[in-house]
Amino acid sequence: MAKISIDPWGYFSVKDYDELIGQFGIEPFTDELLSKIPEPNKLMRRKVVFAHTDFGRVVDAIIQKKEFYALTGIMPTLEQIHLGTKLVIENMRFFQEHGAKTFVLVADLEAAATREVSLEESRQRALDFHIPAYIALGLDPKKTVFYFQSTNEKVKNLAFIFSNKVTLNEYRAIYGNTEPARMMSSILQAGDILFPQLEVRMPGVIPVGPDQSVHILLSRDIVNRTKSTFNFIPPSGLYNKFTPSLDGDLKMSKSKPQSCITIPDDINEACKKIRRALSGARKTLADHRKYGAIPEKDMCFQLLAQHFIEDDKELKRIYDEYKAGKMTTGEIKDITCEKLTEFMKDFERKFEKAKKIVPNLKFIQ
Repeated sequence: MAKISIDPWGYFSVKDYDELIGQFGIEPFTDELLSKIPEPNKLMRRKVVFAHTDFGRVVDAIIQKKEFYALTGIMPTLEQIHLGTKLVIENMRFFQEHGAKTFVLVADLEAAATREVSLEESRQRALDFHIPAYIALGLDPKKTVFYFQSTNEKVKNLAFIFSNKVTLNEYRAIYGNTEPARMMSSILQAGDILFPQLEVRMPGVIPVGPDQSVHILLSRDIVNRTKSTFNFIPPSGLYNKFTPSLDGDLKMSKSKPQSCITIPDDINEACKKIRRALSGARKTLADHRKYGAIPEKDMCFQLLAQHFIEDDKELKRIYDEYKAGKMTTGEIKDITCEKLTEFMKDFERKFEKAKKIVPNLKFIQ
């Protein structure tokens, strides 16, 4: 198998998730591993979570009720988030509910270096939108530690210490890109990922899309090279599939707004996009009734499975009826619009409440 290069700031060219297994320390998320997880969430049950790195040690910590942490970040470039971000927060919420010390960082330094967003602009966007959005999506603010990269001196100190532990050739082999701004950002991310262990050495999990897996690989390499100094525990990764584009591409992208749903989004416009989404139905109603749909190729069914239906029995009923040709593509699009509308209205209500909480949050300095 050819070595894959992943640019976490650019286009993700992998066409099949199986291509990633065995590379970058990525292992398949097996039924055996799933069976060990207490009360797995729907993303785990439905294999939206498809791979991991050393996740077993986190499962052991959950079962044994030992200390562990979960960490994610905010890239404050726009005042909206991608549906895919919702998957990450759902996994973060799972870990928080199972005892994880929860950390959310605002990547304002990375945004300045790689996206040319000022620190002031990043801070305002994070406070006005991103942090309340994460709370609205289910994170408990009382159990979550928030910080900005620019004001967390310990993270920056770690990054400086880590900077001489990776050679240019090694960095090029992992990222395929050696722009100074991106190199600095990736080393800083290693500081973020390992920062929670400064006080207590404990397992940690970083739930991300597969395009971010290289940051975990770099952090694990740094752990091995700083063992005599820090004795950190290598961080684990949990990787979810992307939310597919409504036109059938592997990854929904803001660069194709007609095939992308954001949070928030205009409900009427979002439903119009859903009406135009790639269908798994047959070309004619007669063929559809005779042969049934292919739910796996239907983008509305993918939205229901990943985001909008919690109950497995309800999802299976839709799958079975659609696959048998009893449910039409129009009917599954109606269901998707209805579920999307419920979600967006619920998010808006929770978001307004969360905005009132943000001024009282204490950030790490």
